[in-house]
Amino acid sequence: MGNSRSFEDLVAEGAAVPTEGWDFSWFEGRATEARPSWGYARTAGDRLTWANTALDVQTGGGEVFDFALGRAAVQPPMMVAATEGWPPNVAKATELLRSRGVVVVAAAEDAPLPFADATFDLVLSRHPVRAHWPEIARVLRPGGTYFAQHVGPRSAFELVEHFLGPQPEDVSGARDPERERAGAEAAGLEVVGLRAERLRMEFYDIAAVVHFLRKVIWMVPDFTVEAYEPQLRSLHERIETTGPFVTHSTRHLFDVRKPLA
Repeated sequence: MGNSRSFEDLVAEGAAVPTEGWDFSWFEGRATEARPSWGYARTAGDRLTWANTALDVQTGGGEVFDFALGRAAVQPPMMVAATEGWPPNVAKATELLRSRGVVVVAAAEDAPLPFADATFDLVLSRHPVRAHWPEIARVLRPGGTYFAQHVGPRSAFELVEHFLGPQPEDVSGARDPERERAGAEAAGLEVVGLRAERLRMEFYDIAAVVHFLRKVIWMVPDFTVEAYEPQLRSLHERIETTGPFVTHSTRHLFDVRKPLA
């Protein structure tokens, strides 16, 4: 019931697609992922309309921030900045966001944020590797907000465990929203809202799996086609025989405030 194209042909295609940025349009017709009900990018745009200064942390290629700023264009913030750690994405985000007046700063994901204390009314982030709560608290102005969509625990784990086998609890339980809440509160922040959803994902061919694992590198950190050829081949045969491979992503939405006092 699958694809008439060969395993080798599909794997070669998935291995050749560029991975820069967070544009997922290549997956159209090859993979699907349900979106959280809260509409992060749209809501982030609404938040930007009242901010004077805003920062997007780990902006990727800047695509989501660009969309949000476009939505807020009637009254964009007076000062907007973004950080990104991966050089190809720094270049991509700089080019994309320049017309919006955004300063894109190259900064490693685990480095201190390169801004003065109490600089921003609003800090945004979509899928940060992890939230650096003390740094977020430091750069927020009193009364300011951190609004972000995080990847949750055991995201796409049916896929991850196909390649890596059963994972220990310290891996499978990482990114737990309640642990992250505790981290925010320990940094002196107030969690105003926290929502979580589990969302269906489907992969229709092995090319989509290869491209996904090359693009979202923390899923199978040492992924290469050569190293995981047996697992890729068995998954290809499973898709050919039984149809799309189903897994589930997890997402949570943080609405966090820095107290005025």
